[in-house]
Amino acid sequence: MNDLELAKHIAETSGKLLLTLQDSGLFSEKALGKAGDRVANAFIMEALTEQRPEDAILSEEEKDNAERLSAGRVWIVDPLDGTREYGERRTDWAVHIVLSIGGKPEIGAVALPGLGLVLASEPQALPDVAPKLRMLVSRTRPAKEALAVAKALDAELVPMGSAGAKAMAVLRGEADIYLHTGGQYEWDNCAPAAVALAAGLHATRADGTELVYNNENPYLPDLLICQKDLAPKVLKALAAVE
Repeated sequence: MNDLELAKHIAETSGKLLLTLQDSGLFSEKALGKAGDRVANAFIMEALTEQRPEDAILSEEEKDNAERLSAGRVWIVDPLDGTREYGERRTDWAVHIVLSIGGKPEIGAVALPGLGLVLASEPQALPDVAPKLRMLVSRTRPAKEALAVAKALDAELVPMGSAGAKAMAVLRGEADIYLHTGGQYEWDNCAPAAVALAAGLHATRADGTELVYNNENPYLPDLLICQKDLAPKVLKALAAVE
């Protein structure tokens, strides 16, 4: 199978494994989250090593290997994005599988197993922007910058869990803007960025610069995903935040 088919298949299968763990009834909330991280990561690492043995891998749940820095093809994965939401048996958690080529978020998939969906880096019809803008924020710790921009744009706040769930909510028409400034890593936003860009959305750093992956330090703290014609308004409002 090609890289896109592989990303989708691994994301979907990981989601099924995670749902099986949830349904087992064997784990409390925190234990379920830990088990989910471990099981999904083990499966993803084995699958990628088997199917793409020459590629490098950067996973949230694995010790980093500096050899990836010289690799042109690097799979960047978050086996369980939104561990808290998963443990609470909510639906706003995700699985991120993406192939970064030359530092760009090229080919990937974001699974939303709680909703039975897998969204991939391929052309998709974009939803209409709502008359009153809807802006996604963390349901537990909304960033002050995002709150300030929402106020400036008179946007309705939409609290949600994982980064993948929030990014895909823009693509699915549940919200219009996802602005994050509170700290993320490459595995948090690489797959969502790949899917968003392939669909024709704007996906950059919060200052409008290009997203670049496979860095020595995988800390990549900010992200903006929205319709392209909204991006200048959001960036202008953010620049005005003190």
